[in-house]
Amino acid sequence: MITHKDIWNTIDAVANNNNITPSRMAINCGLDSTTFNKSKRLGAYGKLRWPSSETITKILNRHNLSMSEFGYLCDKCVAERIKNERKKKSEKSVIKVVNGNDEKTC
Repeated sequence: MITHKDIWNTIDAVANNNNITPSRMAINCGLDSTTFNKSKRLGAYGKLRWPSSETITKILNRHNLSMSEFGYLCDKCVAERIKNERKKKSEKSVIKVVNGNDEKTC
């Protein structure tokens, strides 16, 4: 499943792959320099702000990317997120302590 964070990480990856900041990428796409700021990815009361299809199209056109190439980058971001979530989950695995006949969870 693709999340809000995955889409934004993909946008950041496009900027990184082109050796520019997200701010510079926004300017190059004809957008306000603050469009891709992390602080603008959440709206009032923590509501998620998703990039519009028009914004994504501007990124694709400016960097000569196809939708499938953007999707490939997004898939890589999803895979990285899942890998990190699994790592965190395994680090938080339950430790069982055996005390006599009683088994306790810490």
